Amino acid sequence: MIKKKVIKKNSNITLSNTKDTKLSIQFNLDGFSFCITNTAETLYFADYIFEEKQITPEKLLSKIEHIFKTDSILQKDFSSVLVVHQNNLFTLVPNRFFNQNKLTEYLNFNIKTLATDYITFDDLPSIAAKNIFVPYVNINNYLFQNFGEFEYKHHLTILIEKLIFIHNSKEKNVFVNVSNDNIDIVVLQNKQLIFSNSFYFETKEDFIYYILFTFEQLKLNVEEIELYFTGLIEKESEIYNITYQYIRNVFFLESKNNIFKTLEASKHTNYILLGS
Repeated sequence: MIKKKVIKKNSNITLSNTKDTKLSIQFNLDGFSFCITNTAETLYFADYIFEEKQITPEKLLSKIEHIFKTDSILQKDFSSVLVVHQNNLFTLVPNRFFNQNKLTEYLNFNIKTLATDYITFDDLPSIAAKNIFVPYVNINNYLFQNFGEFEYKHHLTILIEKLIFIHNSKEKNVFVNVSNDNIDIVVLQNKQLIFSNSFYFETKEDFIYYILFTFEQLKLNVEEIELYFTGLIEKESEIYNITYQYIRNVFFLESKNNIFKTLEASKHTNYILLGS
């Protein structure tokens, strides 16, 4: 089953005028969400949550096909479309070491790739690096049938770009983006990327282990460094409480997106699509 949560900011958006708007889609094995924006603001946001994790890209595609068939808004025309692939099939490589002919070799340091995998990369000029990743090609092909040409990126590319844009501290800061069973950890200083990785977790002990391991490896002081959460985490949650037991300065990174005025969700959630 699929649970849907939809919030409209502009009640006049019948979406007959979508040709002047941008559609941004984000999906992973746990869910599918999208927002519609114009040059000034986010007009619409929808979030679909799968009650069960989709084990394969094929099963994920089946869910997405159902959403497209039943959600009339996604059947409209848009001026541009951005598709965000959220998965752990990635690695970051500095430009000085990057060779486009060795994408598979880079990825094989972190994950096991298949001969049939399509591998691509995002350019991150703000950190002089490339994000090499495996997109869900079957879903890209389906979306191409619906929209024609579109831009697609890895979710960590979007997250790093947004964090660097808003970051203005000379000190090291830790950012943790939380999904259902995955966390992205990004460490910045002076708008420079110090560390970035994603980790799968099942328990709150797993969750805090990866955070503390990052602190230890980077020699960060748990009494001084500021940690900012985004994503699926609230102050009442077990994972927040166990983090606060070990790290003194814990905050939520809140978005300034006006759609949160009508959104029944905390301002730090859905940061990749709605963060600003």
